[in-house]
Amino acid sequence: MDSTETQQNILRGVMDRWKSAVDAHKPQQVASCFTEDAIFQGLHPYSVGRQGVAQYYDSQPLGLAADYEVLETRMLAEDVLLGYLSVHFSFTDRPSIRVSLSVVLRRIGGEWYIGHYQVSKLD
Repeated sequence: MDSTETQQNILRGVMDRWKSAVDAHKPQQVASCFTEDAIFQGLHPYSVGRQGVAQYYDSQPLGLAADYEVLETRMLAEDVLLGYLSVHFSFTDRPSIRVSLSVVLRRIGGEWYIGHYQVSKLD
């Protein structure tokens, strides 16, 4: 397996856990994908830490679903991975939105977590 494939597999592993929790509307489970000190920037003011992530996803409507495509990955250090993705959020009661998402993953105790999450809505 080449390094790009390895990087994408790491990123997909984390983002699949994130997607599953988002789709199931389980805010605490979403938050568990993040580091304790994660910087989180959705489409509202940013927060730091898992509690802010949980509050953000708890405020999202039931039926929210996320589909993503990995666009780029870069290994920044042995335990730090940058991911750039396109994410399509669909809703049951309004038009869907497409965003660009940058994440920085950190490996802690052998597990990968999101340490930085930055959404950009590009029209």
